[in-house]
Amino acid sequence: MGKTDAVFLEQLMQTKPALFQHILANRDSLNVQIVYTQINRDAKNKPSFKEFHFNLGKQYFYPASTVKMPIAFLALEKLQTLGIKGLDKQTTMVTDSAYPGQTMVYNQPNSLDGRATIENYVKQIFLVSDNDAFNRLYEFLGQDYIQQQLTQKGYPEMAIRHRLDVSMTSDQNRATNPIAFYDSSSKLIYHQAAQFSKAIFPKKTIQMGKGFYKNGQLINSPFDFSEKNNVPLINQHHILQTVLFPESVTKKQRFQWEPGIDSFVLRWMSSYPRESSFPNYDTAHYWDAYCKFLLYGSEKGSLPSGVRIFNKVGDAYGFLTDIAYVVDFDNHVEFLVSATISCNSDGIYNDDKYDYERIGYPFLKNLGQLLLDYEKTRERRYLPDLSKFQMIR
Repeated sequence: MGKTDAVFLEQLMQTKPALFQHILANRDSLNVQIVYTQINRDAKNKPSFKEFHFNLGKQYFYPASTVKMPIAFLALEKLQTLGIKGLDKQTTMVTDSAYPGQTMVYNQPNSLDGRATIENYVKQIFLVSDNDAFNRLYEFLGQDYIQQQLTQKGYPEMAIRHRLDVSMTSDQNRATNPIAFYDSSSKLIYHQAAQFSKAIFPKKTIQMGKGFYKNGQLINSPFDFSEKNNVPLINQHHILQTVLFPESVTKKQRFQWEPGIDSFVLRWMSSYPRESSFPNYDTAHYWDAYCKFLLYGSEKGSLPSGVRIFNKVGDAYGFLTDIAYVVDFDNHVEFLVSATISCNSDGIYNDDKYDYERIGYPFLKNLGQLLLDYEKTRERRYLPDLSKFQMIR
């Protein structure tokens, strides 16, 4: 994916000690990890990449909702690889149940016509990071398929093994629902039977913190992340790069989508909730930066029109993460940046006392701005043609 550098980011943050001195001094306890990629274009607009790392991969971090990004990409790819006539992202999708803990979906009130579709689920994932939308795509794929495809694309260490925002056993997460797709005349196009995964995940012992709450009681022992989703930051960074710049990787690493899917993905990765009619979102609860942490943190209100961020965020258990491609059309600037930080000063999990507002959001906002300011001054032999990413006009 290009040359790497492990010094530059530290030196750049050192130029703003008021903003980053605490981060630099506590990088390990805060579990700060950063990947930044410079993009340079040649005379034909072909990109080349140089990667910069900071404190990368030293500790486990909980990926939270960032796992929704590869799942959305894989769901769109599975539609293509199934190769069934009439089956696409707009086909009616009905989710049934066949195992304890499973739930059903027969319709989707926030869609244009009340139908559940993969298109609507993908939009919800990128617009507001909807957990149920992720769970439905996870069920459509199943653990075996997810692990097989991620491994084939070069990410064998990734482990996406459970639904989000629902409490389920390991077996319940291995079991996925029966799913049916129907055409506009209610004729069955494709039926996927209930499955039980045989996926083998890497055995890891991951215990963090000094305590956690369970059923309202404080347990004074480390919290066990050993069977939680595990996605290295560098993997997510490269997956995003693969989608944005598929020509920069081998065909084996790319997501195989039908024509037009790439522009659909780019549009909704960069859109704000107010730019969607279906699903429709109340901007009082879903502001522009609701899912844009880099550059904006927890900032409310409308964001400037000249900058677009193609990204996926995640926040849970005190971990705050953003995987992003930032484009400043006015200044002809583009770069990739992925960053994560732990905001759990007391070391207690499940107590809802996390330092997102005090530490996490300011860090991501300041980091995004630091890199954007630097990119505005960085010399380029050729200005990039960014028209491919001008999704909203």
